[in-house]
Amino acid sequence: MKIVDLHCDVLEKLARFKDADFRNDSRLHANFERLKAGNVMVQVFAIFIHPNIPQERKFQEALRQIEAFHQNVLKEPEMVHIKDWKQIDELKEGQIGAVLSLEGCDAIGKDLEKLKMILDAGVKIVGLTWNYENELGYGTLEDSTKGIKPFGKKVIELLNERDIIIDVAHLNEKGFYELLPLAKKVIASHCNSRTICDHPRNLTDEQVKLLVEKGGRIHVVFYPPLVEKERKTTTIEKLVEHIKYLADLVGPEHIGFGSDFDGMDPLSITNLSNAGEFPNIIERLRKEFSEDEVRLFSQEGFMNYIRKLNKAS
Repeated sequence: MKIVDLHCDVLEKLARFKDADFRNDSRLHANFERLKAGNVMVQVFAIFIHPNIPQERKFQEALRQIEAFHQNVLKEPEMVHIKDWKQIDELKEGQIGAVLSLEGCDAIGKDLEKLKMILDAGVKIVGLTWNYENELGYGTLEDSTKGIKPFGKKVIELLNERDIIIDVAHLNEKGFYELLPLAKKVIASHCNSRTICDHPRNLTDEQVKLLVEKGGRIHVVFYPPLVEKERKTTTIEKLVEHIKYLADLVGPEHIGFGSDFDGMDPLSITNLSNAGEFPNIIERLRKEFSEDEVRLFSQEGFMNYIRKLNKAS
């Protein structure tokens, strides 16, 4: 069964490991050979800027990761850069759609021109924040009563103009509620249920419902502390608990995968530690859901979401 995965951090590793080979480097959980083994049809590659990088170097780091995307990821003939969502429906057998996302806007400071340059590189999904405060607003580990800053609202306007999907995955609660009425297109690229695992990175039932009412989706993340609180390792069964709960809450058509491969070393889910092991979660889901429902989780739900957005644009 084909897979759409909305989040991995391969680019940060490719920029950091000068000798990394995207084709088969074992340090990359979502390398090319593992994506092929896992039947991944679309992989979103996040541009993630580590908070320890000085502010004056963050934009350059974003450019380095975009360069790594072009020089390492796209050098594989079967990797297709998705610059327009309609291209996904045009993928041929064996091809993998590669999408760029921006995980937090820390790299741009208060400069819209820098954001425009990043968007011009083909970024299709943008999160306003990572876990901490920046010039746009406050991340999930910050005060949940502080909202989106004035510059953040300017960014939202630009993203709406460019038909960019805005990601709520690392936005704090007040920011989430302020964003929804302002954003044209929204998604949670890698979050779980806070009811099942009480962590500020996960979404409450109310947030999930409002996100779906807005036309968005939630893609479950494989990061163990967001699956099972304060655990460094966990099981596929625990992840399936989140999927079952969310499916009961808003319907299976609104749930997908956002693995976070390469962003959680050395933590992992047993038998789901790299992209090549996606078939293991599919087989487990088949014990709980119909084949059509599993197909919704794996790729069809996201494809329906994208087709609907394309019609509305």
